[in-house]
Amino acid sequence: MRKPLDLSADLVASVHRDIPEPPPDPERIPMSDDDYTRAVDEIATGLGGEPLLVFAYGSLLWKPGFNFVSRWPATAFGWHRSFCMEINRWRGSLDQPGLMLALEQGGQCAGELFDIVPGHEREQIGKLLRREIPYRRLRPGFRWIKVRDHEGSNRALTFYAGMKGDRYFLRVSIHQQAHMLARAAGHGGTGAAYLQLTVAKLEELGIHDEYLWRLQKLVAAEIHSLR
Repeated sequence: MRKPLDLSADLVASVHRDIPEPPPDPERIPMSDDDYTRAVDEIATGLGGEPLLVFAYGSLLWKPGFNFVSRWPATAFGWHRSFCMEINRWRGSLDQPGLMLALEQGGQCAGELFDIVPGHEREQIGKLLRREIPYRRLRPGFRWIKVRDHEGSNRALTFYAGMKGDRYFLRVSIHQQAHMLARAAGHGGTGAAYLQLTVAKLEELGIHDEYLWRLQKLVAAEIHSLR
């Protein structure tokens, strides 16, 4: 039987704030339709006629936002989950930046593979890109990685793996991560909610991530300290 999360849905709800969407940031140039078309072309070309598999490790697990045929367990070796991308919009603000989950090199990461409806790859790639890559500076945010499932090795598309070159890459201690996630909020919700939804879904899938489990405990303690 799974243990209950310290970071419960009720505790997360206690730090929810209704925050209006901030005005556009001139430093964040949105992806254009042409940008998305070129990115879709690049990914479609990279398929080489093979089925399109997407590796999910974070929010795609609980909110895919694209159509797929099936999903099943898989592990990415050489990668691990990390709250290492600073954000000051969506689930963060300029006054209280938040953190986004990404993949850093080293270790291993259990998640799921999604296979896309055959013949609809370009359409679904477009949906994924518009969900995951809103700005031009994030254009390098997708890449192919090697994963293993019950049948062996596969190549899969994933997002935000190895983004150390991005100026928002941030490496802080797990205690600082907890401090930020407990307080960060934006028009898209709170950092605490993002963490809670991710850990809850992983546990539902039978995936116990020790790092995220410890982090949710620390975030819960931070929220209690704010009361």
